Amino acid sequence: MNFKSDIEIARAANKKPIQEVGARLGISGDDLLPYGHDKAKVSQDFINSVQDRKNGKLILVTAINPTPAGEGKTTTTVGLGDGLNRIGKNAAVCIREASLGPCFGMKGGAAGGGNAQVIPMEDMNLHFTGDFHAVTSAHNLLSAMIDNHIYWGNALEIDTRRVVWRRVVDMNDRALRQITASLGGVANGFPRETGFDITVASEVMACLCLANNLKDLQNRLGKIIVAYRRDRSPVFARDIKADGAMTVLLKDAMQPNLVQTLENNPAFVHGGPFANIAHGCNSVIATTTALKLADYVVTEAGFGADLGAEKFMNIKCRKAGLAPDCVVLVATVRAMKMNGGVARADLGPENIDAVKEGCANLGRHIDNLKSFGVPIVVAINHFVSDTDGEAQAIRDYVRAQGSEAILCRHWELGGEGTIDLATRVVEIAESGESNFAPTYPDDMPLFEKVECIAKNIYRADAVIADKKTLDQLKHWQDQGYGNLPVCMAKTQYSFSTDPTQRGAPTGFVLPVREVRLSAGAGFVVVICGEIMTMPGLPRTPSAETIMLNDVGEIEGLF
Repeated sequence: MNFKSDIEIARAANKKPIQEVGARLGISGDDLLPYGHDKAKVSQDFINSVQDRKNGKLILVTAINPTPAGEGKTTTTVGLGDGLNRIGKNAAVCIREASLGPCFGMKGGAAGGGNAQVIPMEDMNLHFTGDFHAVTSAHNLLSAMIDNHIYWGNALEIDTRRVVWRRVVDMNDRALRQITASLGGVANGFPRETGFDITVASEVMACLCLANNLKDLQNRLGKIIVAYRRDRSPVFARDIKADGAMTVLLKDAMQPNLVQTLENNPAFVHGGPFANIAHGCNSVIATTTALKLADYVVTEAGFGADLGAEKFMNIKCRKAGLAPDCVVLVATVRAMKMNGGVARADLGPENIDAVKEGCANLGRHIDNLKSFGVPIVVAINHFVSDTDGEAQAIRDYVRAQGSEAILCRHWELGGEGTIDLATRVVEIAESGESNFAPTYPDDMPLFEKVECIAKNIYRADAVIADKKTLDQLKHWQDQGYGNLPVCMAKTQYSFSTDPTQRGAPTGFVLPVREVRLSAGAGFVVVICGEIMTMPGLPRTPSAETIMLNDVGEIEGLF
């Protein structure tokens, strides 16, 4: 069977003017700030004008732990949004923007796939409306102002050994993880060790995605801790007087982006913190705005449910006062086989026993999601190589767990392929079954929050951390930051910190390597195992096959 590539499908799409897409949600042309004909930002004035409206239903799409076989979480998010519109519901999609790092590294694109995509796909995967560049610039302006303050006399008495604010770039570049800055003599400042993170791990990105408006954004930016003095007292971004200029750089980036699906349904694409490093959800302002305009809002959380959905529930929902009405958990036959021990090269032939073996990973995610008090339904994202027997094995397993699995063909058929799923999601959302509650209370001590996630979500036996880390958490607790949620940074490929441990591992400990206080964003980052806040490129990066063809079209994004 000869299928078109994602980029070929996206390029052939019949796009509508963005004003028509906005009109579907009651947004007038005057309230849109167009970026060309097919994308626009929604003005803050319009957002302010709809805040008194009743919220629609919130649907979260998450997935099992990712495998090289692919799960299609974004594809399912888009397909479900189209499916809801197909059955006559007023639905919108909310997803994250794509980082250049993974696009040119391993993923090659992040706008969905097949006939369930958000368009313009090429723009979305590249520079889009410049939001990530604005975040990078705002972040690095703060970096420059810190070193400039030190150079011109250091009135704040910053201990140059304790500058914790690093720089960022939106690219996977392992060579920048640890560097020495200000070499070259007196004119270049005071040499010190520092490094780069990827832009999507920036606290500025987290602040942007959790802020309600520009005033809230500036307040959050001002609270960012950039360094410490010799007496260990913190120095904030507002002390450097950087928060105002940073907000200016982020003024346009703060406004959500409106685009469309292949079926011309509205999609908000805004923000993009990594899920294995940051909180992995699109912006609060995009989600809350969509909920005022649509009856159903379908959003996603990055990577597997142990990372993205956990942070959606414990960070985003907690901070924004949100509560999902239904969760869709995406799984594939191919991924079940890989979790059952089948090599990627051998996924083609039917192997029902391997599917059954691999369902342990799916089962753990089902249990975890149920612990939040939200009803779930499993979406089996169909691949052409799947057999009826393999799909039935997943259905039977999920039924035994007290849930339901529905086969979806949105990659092939678009919204038509998710009508069954959309119908069931509506039934669940309208039933009022959801009784959402986060995993831990605000007043639980920080290290106990880490243990709560490790033991209840990952199923670790214990958490190990050195005295320095424990003392740091206690110090933040004493400073008044103990009520913050924890943002766990670990590998996305396993419940453990070992990416090779697929399935549902037990009998392991969770090693905490480092903790970072994101006082502006409002959480404590807990870095576990070997996870890096600056990823590296793989041996064969996607960038090697991304190019312009003879007629100037982009090839290699998929």
